[in-house]
Amino acid sequence: MKICLLGFDNLAVLSPEHREHYVGGESVQQTLLARALSARGHEISMVTADYGQADGAVWEGIRVHKAYRPEAGLPVLRFVHPRWSGLWSALARADAQLYYTSCAGMQVALLALFCARRGRRFVFRSASDSDCDPSKLLIRYARDRWLYAYGLRRADAILVQSAAQAASLARHFGLPGRLAGMLVEPASAEQERDIDVLWVANIRRLKRPDRMLALAARLPEATIHMVGGPLPGEEALYAEVRREASRRPNLVFHGRLSYHDTNALYARARLLVNTSEVEGFPNTYLQAWINGVPVISYLDPDGVIGRNGLGAKVESPLRMRQEVLRLLGDRSALAAAGARCRAFMEREFAEERILAPYLAAFEEVIRNRNRTAGIAATSARRHV
Repeated sequence: MKICLLGFDNLAVLSPEHREHYVGGESVQQTLLARALSARGHEISMVTADYGQADGAVWEGIRVHKAYRPEAGLPVLRFVHPRWSGLWSALARADAQLYYTSCAGMQVALLALFCARRGRRFVFRSASDSDCDPSKLLIRYARDRWLYAYGLRRADAILVQSAAQAASLARHFGLPGRLAGMLVEPASAEQERDIDVLWVANIRRLKRPDRMLALAARLPEATIHMVGGPLPGEEALYAEVRREASRRPNLVFHGRLSYHDTNALYARARLLVNTSEVEGFPNTYLQAWINGVPVISYLDPDGVIGRNGLGAKVESPLRMRQEVLRLLGDRSALAAAGARCRAFMEREFAEERILAPYLAAFEEVIRNRNRTAGIAATSARRHV
């Protein structure tokens, strides 16, 4: 198959020389998916933001077409140029049979319109629970929320991260969603576990870094590391978090780290803590579990943590502190939970198993396109 993945932030994961740029969970997922598909002989390309790289440059067999610089253009007018024009130009250069994107945003509509015009197909995958509920969309402008809904309804297939997302998508949009799991990097080399608690997220309010700072204050005996960079509009929060972190002698605040450098920290951690209010299925959970690190979190997608003993779901800051202390204070219980994490990942997240629903959806969509094109051609010949 000839497949193009649209992810503006993917280059920071794919290309070591661009690792200083923003990385989100879906840029990780798209890059891992692209690598896995390319390794199986499919012709894979990407459309990303323009960070000064050569257009059409190839990394790991994946050709990258650049759309536009994130800061380029005049307010309001830039929606048309360079964003719409630049995106369509890059999509055309990719010349794929099928296009894939994830994350709610205006790009979903622009991709849908491009595919309709060119007779191509596209698949969307939700990246968060909020993508499946119009009242919770993490999209700033009403125009872009409308565009997202427009594009979503024109997807040839929609993939979701969990059964809860499929139910929400059906309830709020009246659309079916197919469950497709998430890929994960292999475990890092074993290291000394010198980080008691690890926290990894972009610094934004809905990730609740304030909860992590409060937990650090209540656990003065624990060694805690926080990783996360600022997002546009959240610079004041980032400065506040960095300032407060500097006042905690047991807290190391790394700020933004590359995806590759962050990955190395999981092998040093005993526990991962997640304080977010909104998630889909976090990459951080998978990166922790494959390294034998249990997760303590307010969110448990489809009950996977509780059902498999992969850490603990909590409902309050007090309960989170208690669970952290329980596992840090009982090394045998911590080791048993870590072993369950590794066994769970080996059992449920083998690459072939995770890829299967993606391949099935892609092949079906392309097959349907070819069938439709054949019927149209036959009809045209009969008309002549």
